[in-house]
Amino acid sequence: MWGRISAVAGLVLASTLALPGTAVAKPKEVDVPVGTWLAARTHPSVQLTSVSYTADVAVPTPVTNEEAFKVLTQQGVDAVQSGKISSDENSIYRWIVQQMVKNPGRYFSPGGQERVVEATAGGLCTGWWITPDGYMVTAAHCVGQEDTELAQTFATQALTKINEKDAADLVAELGDIASDEEILRNAVKIFQIWNAENIKIRNVQSSLSLLQSLPGGGVDKSTKTVPIELVAKGTVYPGKDVAILKANGQSNLPTVPLGEDSDVRVGDTLYISGFPGTVTQTSIFNLESKLNPAFTEGPYNASRQTPEGVPYIQTQAPSYPGNSGGPVFSKDGKVIGILVGGLIQQDGGSTEGESFVLPVSVVKEKLNEKNIKPAESTTTTAYNEALDLFFQNRYSDALPKFREVQALQPNHPYVAKYISDSQQAITAGKDESGTPLLPWLLWGGGGLVAAFVIGTIVAVARGKRRAKGPASFPPAPYGAQPGYPAQLQGGQPQYGQPQYGQPQYGQQGQPYGAPPQQYQQRPPYPLPAGPETRAVRPQSPYGPPQPRQGSGGPGANTRIAGLEAELEQLRRNMGRRPPEQR
Repeated sequence: MWGRISAVAGLVLASTLALPGTAVAKPKEVDVPVGTWLAARTHPSVQLTSVSYTADVAVPTPVTNEEAFKVLTQQGVDAVQSGKISSDENSIYRWIVQQMVKNPGRYFSPGGQERVVEATAGGLCTGWWITPDGYMVTAAHCVGQEDTELAQTFATQALTKINEKDAADLVAELGDIASDEEILRNAVKIFQIWNAENIKIRNVQSSLSLLQSLPGGGVDKSTKTVPIELVAKGTVYPGKDVAILKANGQSNLPTVPLGEDSDVRVGDTLYISGFPGTVTQTSIFNLESKLNPAFTEGPYNASRQTPEGVPYIQTQAPSYPGNSGGPVFSKDGKVIGILVGGLIQQDGGSTEGESFVLPVSVVKEKLNEKNIKPAESTTTTAYNEALDLFFQNRYSDALPKFREVQALQPNHPYVAKYISDSQQAITAGKDESGTPLLPWLLWGGGGLVAAFVIGTIVAVARGKRRAKGPASFPPAPYGAQPGYPAQLQGGQPQYGQPQYGQPQYGQQGQPYGAPPQQYQQRPPYPLPAGPETRAVRPQSPYGPPQPRQGSGGPGANTRIAGLEAELEQLRRNMGRRPPEQR
């Protein structure tokens, strides 16, 4: 009899597994790379910042130092006679200009008429929102330069024409060698250095702003300038190079959470987001492309400290001018520092393994000085929930969340693209939304499968009984038992929504934005996973079945009655069974 019962139970279970439209019991795990997940979540809060200056820039006309030139000429003659340089004219002049580049101030002195131009200069950096109402973090050197740095900026950006004219005058004095490109390049370099050393800047005015896409939910081909104010500023690199900005009239801005210094250690992978000047300062890419931040990653190489005691993290994640002020993330999506510096190569790229990050504790210190509390916006909460669904291929479930984000923040730069992608995926038949049937049957609905099995057992037992005579016990009902968990009787399990708490900023062990400790719906990696949901068949309360002693004879009815009593006890137990917690 038990063999027949087991076979019937197996058929019931197999037929359940074969039902059309059912899914596997365990929620599908979507393999999303850490970088992809981080970029999707954090890019909306990362902004292109601009500092611009206007000023009257003056440089004197250079006057040749005749004595210095005589000495240089004699050195050139000696070099030719000793065979160090060739005796042709171009080789001699090339050598002379190379020597002048080393110290232009030796060969030229200020004199003559002062040349004045009305000039503008500026730079682009990276900032990121930390509150829904417009507080932002960036680097101190991104919001204002010291006099010497400002002079260098104007010399580079505002004196181009003056430098080129001075270089042309020098080359003309050297003779008919204008076709020698190396001499021309070095001549320009001479006056870039000399004019920068002798520049005078008057009537300086500066302004800070953000470059954002126009309303419409996507990165547009045109931008608007959003004024932003300086709230607090530290000492530039290698000091505590952090600044706090504020854009007024803002609400529901996307934000990123702050972590702790202890979230990362040597060997961990760090992720940098920002706007490298190699893209924003080139004509190769269109404006739409320039408004998309770049994402780089590399290992945490070492912990450093300046002589003044300022901590820094050295990382091998590539960075470039323009990345300054950008957030640096751990693999869990929390900011662990701010990118502020690096050693720059001749071509403008960073030296490998030489990017430097100011730890997040220094950022928090500056925020505390101004009593600014980082907070996650409702936009970010909805957006992250939508992304979780999107990465699980649950496009129909993600769509209303993405539309909620668009309503909360019409200027959101990425949500329109996700809405479009979700709609296309649904049309292409890739949507995996909806409540799967089999998990309900196997997890919370395990009682239903058990009831089918019980009913089958009873039916078999009654068939045996009819062969022997009238039944001496009432038939056992089957189906959902009164008192069984209500969510299972209603047709589908009820899932709670993850709740994001609002811990107070600065509480030990409670960093802002920490992911919830337990998820009812499994998020995409690499969020810390809560207790894993598993499909578990209900365990029988019975011990092993007793060996069959025969199908008839005295005692057969006794065995069937005993089985009936055991089944009745099982039904009572199931009626009192509390919902399983997994």
